[in-house]
Amino acid sequence: MSTSDLRRPAVVFAIALPLVLALVVAGLALYARAGGFTPAPPAPETGPLAVAPVVAPDAGSQACTDLLAALPPDLPGDPALVGRPVTEPGVAAWAAAPRPVVLRCGLPRPQELTPTSTLTEVNGVSWLTITDGTPEPSLVTYVAVDRGVYVALTTPTQGGSAPVQTISNAITQTLPERPVQVR
Repeated sequence: MSTSDLRRPAVVFAIALPLVLALVVAGLALYARAGGFTPAPPAPETGPLAVAPVVAPDAGSQACTDLLAALPPDLPGDPALVGRPVTEPGVAAWAAAPRPVVLRCGLPRPQELTPTSTLTEVNGVSWLTITDGTPEPSLVTYVAVDRGVYVALTTPTQGGSAPVQTISNAITQTLPERPVQVR
């Protein structure tokens, strides 16, 4: 066997290796671009939810008790939002990522409610929309302002409208409508 016969496999290997590596790198780049390396979003927590106490003078009222009893255990969504245990009176919560959906009943009249406030009607309930005040809000709070008690529903902004629609149905069934009280 001659020396040139021994060099041929080494030359072929020297040429083929960079080509194979280039193809592998290109394949990985295409896979990454298609979202192949994107980590799955964290699963929402479903255990008991500790909520900060807030002033809610009517949280223990019969109206709030009736509303909480009428709420569904889960809210529609993709995936469904599973109810979370809460011990605070007048509060209900559902698992959602990145933050839970929280309903509070019996709150005082919101300061943001003025004669010029824009209200949105969803399934017969008038809602005042309040964002978290950041340039790109991550939370939005809807306050039902046309019932005997004020009800606030806080959801992640990307949560969609299903929670508001479902809660509106429960409010319509349990809390009588009244004129919006503005200053």
